[in-house]
Amino acid sequence: MFTLRILIVEDDSVSALLLQRALEKNAHQIIGIVDTGEKALEILGDNGADIVMMDINLAGELDGIKTTEIINERFDIPVVYLSASSDAETLNKVVGTNPSAYVIKPFNIRELNMVIELAIFKDRKEKELQKLNNELEEKVKQRTAELYEANKELTKALEKEREINELKSRIVLNVSHGFKTPLTSILSSAQLLQLYAEKEHPLKQKISKHAHKIEHSVRTLNNLLTSVLFFGKADENKLEFKPKKIFTAAFIKELLDTVNAGIENQVTIVPSIGEMPKTITTDPELVYQILENLLSNAVKYSKDGKKVDFKIWVESGQLHVEVADKGIGIPKAEQHKLFDRFFRAGNVGITEGSGLGLSIVKKCVEVLQGDIKFASEAGKGTTFYVSVPVK
Repeated sequence: MFTLRILIVEDDSVSALLLQRALEKNAHQIIGIVDTGEKALEILGDNGADIVMMDINLAGELDGIKTTEIINERFDIPVVYLSASSDAETLNKVVGTNPSAYVIKPFNIRELNMVIELAIFKDRKEKELQKLNNELEEKVKQRTAELYEANKELTKALEKEREINELKSRIVLNVSHGFKTPLTSILSSAQLLQLYAEKEHPLKQKISKHAHKIEHSVRTLNNLLTSVLFFGKADENKLEFKPKKIFTAAFIKELLDTVNAGIENQVTIVPSIGEMPKTITTDPELVYQILENLLSNAVKYSKDGKKVDFKIWVESGQLHVEVADKGIGIPKAEQHKLFDRFFRAGNVGITEGSGLGLSIVKKCVEVLQGDIKFASEAGKGTTFYVSVPVK
């Protein structure tokens, strides 16, 4: 049993004396015996105490309950109530002050000591819990502050990364635009050389051959720059849906003429035009990118003498397209990467290509809010199925 400094607040002198003897018998120190709440508060203000034994009914203006409320607020000292009454009304009054214990008069010494020990134990545990709560709150505040600072640093880093990406995009776009003009000049010069070679010239065959090589290389590089510019716009969120009226017959003819002009092998495109209105409304540039890339790829990866089937029709407000080839196909293990930028399947060999065409197709279909699927088998060919909404 540990020694406690105890204040007794009791307006019955006999009860106070009995309580004092019982407590001193257990080696506790009684710092005072008072009969009013006012005197109790005065002593606690001067000396403090480990515990207060509080009678509910006191002589002064402050009863035991009101005095306890003040003690809780000012001193945070545990209080044990003393009362001859155990009725529900009295119990309801004391519960609101969160007492450490409640002793019914008359009391026996053994029960009294047990109540005091439990009251002290309860008070210490509550204070320990409060201390832990305070420490936890402090840690939470500290951690919140750290997270706030970390978030600020992360925001700065993301902003810096965004600025760097914007700078890279601008550099790529500017460089790509810069290449366009000299490439156009080279292409024009190559075409002029071919015209000159048509006249009787001793080196006519060689001039024509090399001019054709120059023209082919320039077209290849120009297509690559066009792809880079396309993704530059896409990365800057400048790729927008711009619907226009399209004359379908002229649009398809221009598409086929362009793709056929670039065929380097002996592959034939077999068009099959189904139900098509005279005009449709959609974004012509995006639709052209889809069809031109799909047809060019089908031709490029087909063997000499093979055919590429090109079907196109409009049904229920959707433009449907099928492009089927009997070419090298796509290995099953690599098909999940088909629309990734710069992806080239392991079986393409030395066939030229940037790996951007199908990425462009996918992006255009997304902007048009359409759908694209494919079926492919290595060595047997590939078929693409595209549908986009039109008006």
